[in-house]
This record gives sequence, C-alpha cells and structure tokens, in this order.
Amino acid sequence: MEEFIKLLIGIIILALGFPIGSFLAKTTKEELKSGKKYFSLIIIMGVIGAVTSLILRNDVLMFSFLFICIVTSRSLR
Repeated sequence: MEEFIKLLIGIIILALGFPIGSFLAKTTKEELKSGKKYFSLIIIMGVIGAVTSLILRNDVLMFSFLFICIVTSRSLR
C-alpha cells in the first residue's frame, strides 16, 4: 500500500509538469528560439536517465527525469 501511495504522488507531480511547462513556455519565449537544440538535448538525456533509473529501480530519480522531460517538451511546443 505504501508503494502505491508513492507511485500515486509521483504521477500527480508528473501531471503538474504539463501546466508548469506551458506556463514557462508562455513567459520565456525569447529563450526558446536560441535554446531549441539544448532543449532537445535535455529531453534525450532525461529519457536516458529515466530508463536507467527504471532499470536500477530508483523511483525518485525516474520521476525526476520524467518531470524534466515533460516540462522541457512543453516548452518546445
């Protein structure tokens, strides 16, 4: 039961990444043009980190990397 609650909290925090990413994209439009290649690199590194954390069974790192991926991907749109 405790593991389920941890996963539920992680999923809720990940869901918050969508509005946070949209908000950051609206407020920082000037950085998006010059940093587009770096945002793509951050997303790739985040996915690699999430997969590695999944293999190592470290939930905190996995959710952290996925949050970074979500926020960054929302900023690219």
